[in-house]
Amino acid sequence: MTDITGTGTTLDLGPQTEELARLVARVTDERLAGPTPCPEYAVRHLLGHLAGLAAAFRDAARKDLGATTDTSPGSALPDITPGWREELPEVLAELAEAWRDPAAWTGMTRAGGVDLPGDIAGLVVIDELVIHGWDLAHATGQGYDPDPAALETCHAFLAASVDDPDRGEIFGPVVTVEPEASLLARAVGLAGRDPEWAPRP
Repeated sequence: MTDITGTGTTLDLGPQTEELARLVARVTDERLAGPTPCPEYAVRHLLGHLAGLAAAFRDAARKDLGATTDTSPGSALPDITPGWREELPEVLAELAEAWRDPAAWTGMTRAGGVDLPGDIAGLVVIDELVIHGWDLAHATGQGYDPDPAALETCHAFLAASVDDPDRGEIFGPVVTVEPEASLLARAVGLAGRDPEWAPRP
């Protein structure tokens, strides 16, 4: 598998997708209409987004390009399907398995209607899994324990994007946090979230 961290190590997405699946399993029906750190998304929309991105990046890893990989995430407001409680953990597991193939990290692929190198697609999906895991945990009042390797990779990816003039198309303005803040809080701030965000009572 390609070195994506610059340290000679590789990354298995399984621990992070398993943490997300744990969060998903504990979302109650009463929480579905609640707000999230993503202003345009209620919890149900965030779950729908997670399902869509998991399918898209699963197929991007497989180089199975088509409807899932060609659709822009902003083309419509995502939502859950009737079988989301069973389907979302399944597609998260399929996503992790697809990225265990070394070929996933090589060559060109597509996600969200954008052509990009396989290793960059890997970085993007790691960022999505870590940050949206935080979103879901905070929106539903759950503790969050992201995979340390995924978190480190996510933070490095976000830090490298700070001076990118196009980052505003993907992330909100950087939220400054204290230097001694946790790595997760710093990553969340780089992604344009307030680490202190919580649903209003």
